[in-house]
Amino acid sequence: MGMPMGRSNGHLDQSTLKIAVEGNDELDTRRSDAGYPIRGNGYPFKRAFHSNEIDPETNKTNGGNGELGLKVRPHLNKAGRGEKTEGSGRKSRGTWIYSILVCFAIACFLVEALMQDTIMMFLRTPDFAPPGYTGISLPTKNLQLNIRENPDYFGENIKFVPSKFLGRRIWDSNISVRHGERHPIRDPQLALVCSDLSRSPQLLLLFSVATGLQGLGYDLELYSREDGPMRTVWEKLGISVHMLRSYSKQELTVDWLNFDGMVVNTLEAKSLVTSLIQEPFKAVPLIWVIHENELGLRLRDYALSQLTDILNDWKETFHRADVVIFHDYTMPMIYSSLDTGNFFVIPGSPIETWEAEHFMATQKIEDSRIHLGFDSKDFVIVVVGSPFVYKGMWLEHALVMQAILPLMTEFKVENGKATRLKLVIMSSNSSTYDMALQAIALRLGFPSGSVQHVVVNRDVNIILSAADLVLYGSFREEQEFPAILLRAMSFEKPIIAPNLTMVKKYIEDGKHGLLFPAGNVNMLTKAVLLAILNGRVSPLANEIGLAGRLHAKNVMARDVIVGYAAILENVLQFPSESALPHSASDIPETVTREWQWQLFTDPFESKLESPHQSFSKKNVVFQVEELWKSRRHMAEFVPKISKGGDETISLHDWAEEKTNEMDEAIERREADELEERNDQPQGTWEDVYRNVKRVERTRGELHERDDGEMERTGQPLSIYEPYYGPGAWPFLHHAALYRGIGLATRGRRAGADDVDGPGRLPLLGDSYYRDVLCEYGAYFAIANKVDRIHKNSWIGFQTWRAGGRKVSLSTVAEKELIDAVSTGKHGNAVYFWARMDKDVRHGSSKRIAIQQEDFWSFCDATNAGNCRVVFSDAFRRMYNLPASWKALPPMPVDGDSWSVLHSWAMPTSSFLELVMFARMFVDSLDAQHYEEHHDNGTCCLSLSKMEGQHCYCRVLELLVNVWAYHSARRMIYVNPVTGVMQEQHMLEHRRGHMWAKWFGFSLLKAMDEDLAEEVDYEHPANRWLWPSTGEIFWQGIYEREQNHHHRQKILKKRRSREKLERMRGRHRQKSLGKFVKPSPPKDADNGSVKTEDSEP
Repeated sequence: MGMPMGRSNGHLDQSTLKIAVEGNDELDTRRSDAGYPIRGNGYPFKRAFHSNEIDPETNKTNGGNGELGLKVRPHLNKAGRGEKTEGSGRKSRGTWIYSILVCFAIACFLVEALMQDTIMMFLRTPDFAPPGYTGISLPTKNLQLNIRENPDYFGENIKFVPSKFLGRRIWDSNISVRHGERHPIRDPQLALVCSDLSRSPQLLLLFSVATGLQGLGYDLELYSREDGPMRTVWEKLGISVHMLRSYSKQELTVDWLNFDGMVVNTLEAKSLVTSLIQEPFKAVPLIWVIHENELGLRLRDYALSQLTDILNDWKETFHRADVVIFHDYTMPMIYSSLDTGNFFVIPGSPIETWEAEHFMATQKIEDSRIHLGFDSKDFVIVVVGSPFVYKGMWLEHALVMQAILPLMTEFKVENGKATRLKLVIMSSNSSTYDMALQAIALRLGFPSGSVQHVVVNRDVNIILSAADLVLYGSFREEQEFPAILLRAMSFEKPIIAPNLTMVKKYIEDGKHGLLFPAGNVNMLTKAVLLAILNGRVSPLANEIGLAGRLHAKNVMARDVIVGYAAILENVLQFPSESALPHSASDIPETVTREWQWQLFTDPFESKLESPHQSFSKKNVVFQVEELWKSRRHMAEFVPKISKGGDETISLHDWAEEKTNEMDEAIERREADELEERNDQPQGTWEDVYRNVKRVERTRGELHERDDGEMERTGQPLSIYEPYYGPGAWPFLHHAALYRGIGLATRGRRAGADDVDGPGRLPLLGDSYYRDVLCEYGAYFAIANKVDRIHKNSWIGFQTWRAGGRKVSLSTVAEKELIDAVSTGKHGNAVYFWARMDKDVRHGSSKRIAIQQEDFWSFCDATNAGNCRVVFSDAFRRMYNLPASWKALPPMPVDGDSWSVLHSWAMPTSSFLELVMFARMFVDSLDAQHYEEHHDNGTCCLSLSKMEGQHCYCRVLELLVNVWAYHSARRMIYVNPVTGVMQEQHMLEHRRGHMWAKWFGFSLLKAMDEDLAEEVDYEHPANRWLWPSTGEIFWQGIYEREQNHHHRQKILKKRRSREKLERMRGRHRQKSLGKFVKPSPPKDADNGSVKTEDSEP
């Protein structure tokens, strides 16, 4: 398991060491002579003793106490600190500048080193050393370290424990489900989602898990974004494969409610997971498997850049999953900022073996050794360890070097100053850790250049392939078998490892590897000697390497497959009609003992897509960043986005991008200003009205008679599509024949002429009744004052789920149905196009054989076996029958089928009659089970929590069949594809079977009026569902309204008469005087008076 870090050769020679320890020489010499520990000059160590010096000839210590000191010997200047050499006072200006630059560089280097935890460990040995360990000197004999006494020091407490996940008691949630009475008619159904069908280790893992799940009885379907060569392999396994056009919720037309759960096997399906946050798919159990680590490595950049929008977006998406599965214990820690309590680890994957096999098929080992600078005669021992960094790591590496030191004599060359033994230590520590290892190596006596330190990264394949022997040098107990060991075994390398719990579980000592007691250096030395013979790998080690490679190919396959089965068994909630899968422990051994390599033929011919893909524009992480950048104009965001290889987007690139965006914004603003200055064409008032109406419609402010409504007014049939939540939008139709009805005010389509269900029936504003009534809530909403919204002679309903199950009407079937209702071809009939015997819930089991035509058996199967009892009790209470009544309306088995999925059409008058019957039946059902379900959360019609949320829905789905059959309506099946019609349950064959008197209109109308009279007169204060489901009307209300109108009419006449009388009898004021018309004016010339009769 490669960690994405850089590689360093890490060689520290004596000249570098001298620079690192130069300082106050005189002061250090005095302290050394006095026998006090040296401070300041012993970088990177805090303490060293002068008595422990290395003899350059014998390469051994001179101390008499038998200890190997790790003190770095200070390098003294010849002239001393206070002495001046000749010409020292005439230093040139360039020399001073050079000295200042060198000192500044050294100071920066020291500051960087001091910031590292590993180096600080050496500078503060008493604070970090295990209890009882007083110095850094290591004993030369009987060296043994007790890890158990110092768990913190050796990282024993670095563990991932899914406490939040286990704390939810999810493991006990299905106890009642497994022990409930079932009448199964289908197998448990599971949807698998992957990114593509090309050869990859992720797809191999999913395929192997699917094979195991099939053995437990699961019915699987695979959905992929892209096609590939592995499609035929899935189809040969009997798994249907479907292509998704996109992960976008606007283009997804898959009804995920058809499945009992989903397993999404890629981070790229982020959009799909986001679409499942909304209704109606919010409750579908989701298991999200994360193989990629790119997002986890970016989270720290988001936090530092304060990109809370991106973090919250990803956190919301991760929160949707019921379980997020990783395949190693480092991944949950990388993704820790997104953990909402649903992280879980199933250790093991074929990725390590896949990458090793692919590397060996495409690369040569000789090239790897040349790339690392090793000669063909060199013997390379690679030391690997834990992926975590902890305090005691340096001590473990020191012990490993102590154990390998006796082998140096066997690998010395003729001059004695070099060795063919090369020790490569791999760790996740920083590059500055190399100085500490080099100091330890030199003090122990390793020749210069024989010990190298590299940081674990993606070049781990090159290092492991070049190794002759791989040694696991970490003594901490891991939670899983180390992935780095698994990859080393896949390279056919002999391994040596401590006998840790997880190592012993999968490795047999002497067969797959050599084990030694953790912390026992002497036993480690013996194990290394067994693997080397005459400077080469011993025959025993070669046999171990070959056996290890075969063993590593399938080492944890069974644990992974059983782990997935256990997760599904405890997370999924299987509905009543579903058979339970077998227990996870019952998976056949032949299926789980290995990954399905044999079906992935030639897996390494094509280019392998690495599980740690390079960060590119196709990556979903990059797409999300670009999306938020466009939304929030995050031009200031300067993350280090890897494009592949070593290229990164620099500050200059981001500055240039910001400049380009500013230029484009300026150009757009100038263009808008120029457009405003130009003369605008003047339109007509009709154009203005049309534009205003279009704007208002887009804002959702105008819900008047649009074009679609006017088209529906002129046609005989209108079909309503009930839906709940944005997830159902892609399944709805846009033709004039259809009209949506939202069961909630929120989540309705913007700009569409959909009916507001809660606005027409306030009962739907109660989430409890909206959930338990389902489509019948839409029936009641339409029937409530139906003349105000529905003006067609025929009415139909088609649930949005019909489109997801491929039973919605085609264009041809729509035309045939409209012609039939227009001509009255079948009279007062009920047309339906989703039949029971073709439903996905009916008879889809490969293990169970049932009678497909049995109406009540199907009802029992979908309602936890209690459909007959509940229906009989509700029917008895509805008609006020004796308590001993147990009979059910007969639904004979005559070879025909029944309607399901609320997909039917009938005359509007018949629909109102159906609603009249359904309102009373639902009220009776609710009166019996409200307290048990609403208050206690228990529904006798379900076996799972998700089913219980929609307690009455599955009984009500079949209610239309009981009413249509016994009310003597003709039942016509319409083929949803071809439109061919076929009558079901002929009327002449029903004689003697129908309960016509119970379903007659006169009786139902009388019962309805009785209930209305009770509500009208008594106004009951206790909870009663029936008055809230529709109109309350009876003859007394009609008469009262008539009397009210009559009284209002009489009152109006009386007021008019009184007004006239007031007008006639009002007092009239006499005139104050008589108006006298003034005389005409006289002519100014002759004084004559001009009259009208006078002539000129």
